[in-house]
Amino acid sequence: MAEPVSSIRNLGPAVEAMFARVGITSAEQLGEIGADAAYKMVLENGARPHFIGYYTLVMGLQGRPWNDCQGAEKEALRTKFDAIKAN
Repeated sequence: MAEPVSSIRNLGPAVEAMFARVGITSAEQLGEIGADAAYKMVLENGARPHFIGYYTLVMGLQGRPWNDCQGAEKEALRTKFDAIKAN
């Protein structure tokens, strides 16, 4: 049985609903699509870009707490986020 998106660390019902609007309805599906492609999908669907939301997703898919993202890793994710947002 598929696990809900909200079963991923750091992700709750609001994020689950956001992904459901673009057809991502399970944690497994989100993991297969990956953070970057999934986040791009929700932006293309009209969601407002939010850097903390993006890196929280990345950390969650890695099984890490959202506040584990710091320093050079956070800067690299900011660069990726800006590129996703620009496209």
